[in-house]
Amino acid sequence: MSRHTTLITGATQGLGRGIALDLAARGHALLLHGRDQGRLDAVAAEVRDTAPDAPVRTYLADLADLDQVRSLAARVRAAEPRLDGLVNNAVAGGGAEPLRREFSRQGHELRFAVNHLAPYALVRGLLPLLTASAPARVVNVASIGQEAIDFDDVMLEHGYEGLRAYCRSKLAMIMATFELAAELDGTGVTVNTLHPAHLMDTEGVRAYGLTPAVGVDEGVRPTVRLLVDPDVAGTTGRYFDRFTDTRAHEQAYDTAARARLMELTHRLLDPHGGGDGCARTGGTGTNRVTTIQ
Repeated sequence: MSRHTTLITGATQGLGRGIALDLAARGHALLLHGRDQGRLDAVAAEVRDTAPDAPVRTYLADLADLDQVRSLAARVRAAEPRLDGLVNNAVAGGGAEPLRREFSRQGHELRFAVNHLAPYALVRGLLPLLTASAPARVVNVASIGQEAIDFDDVMLEHGYEGLRAYCRSKLAMIMATFELAAELDGTGVTVNTLHPAHLMDTEGVRAYGLTPAVGVDEGVRPTVRLLVDPDVAGTTGRYFDRFTDTRAHEQAYDTAARARLMELTHRLLDPHGGGDGCARTGGTGTNRVTTIQ
């Protein structure tokens, strides 16, 4: 039987690193994404030391730049024969200076760009490989911290605060998860999202000034479950609070709000109307990226 191949974004620290070590011990081939080659090389070496037989390949990209997101997807499609799992884990947290509004390479509010636009674009770009490898699973790492999106001020030009931006972007990720799952129903590709654990001991939690409550391992277990557990093989379009299938913020179930978000998302990914370079199955400067979950 072929090895399962899993791509993990934000794999150089925190939850991403923990997921990589867990999957390597299970014999997965790992595609590790990061935005610093030195840190990527270090975590790849750590994985190889822990599981010498696990194939490990690294991919460098800054997810605050949509051009680099598209390039990442293209490089993975060109180099990898299969992709059984994708964990969208890389995230821009509340920030060490939460009142300072930051921007992506394309000029979008940073948290919305990294936490919603980038993972959505990455899934789109990898769909040909995911569907060809089906059954395949996409796991979007969201948060219990969710706040309704104000469509009159999506980029939080008024009343900006980093944690608010983070919570809105994570709800956008959840809403996009539900839309993708419905679109991909029947393809063999499942798409789920979860809050892995509350206030894990990560750099982003500490950077925002919060006190960690649990270790990273507490978040690794429920995330890996959605990737490998046969009991959830057919589950798709669901939000989990750790291991519990539960309801997200009410706006996530507002079909009009979801349609509005997806129209905006496609427009931002394709501002000139020439095709956003992302595969579809039918129908419809430098920034510091940190982690907070």
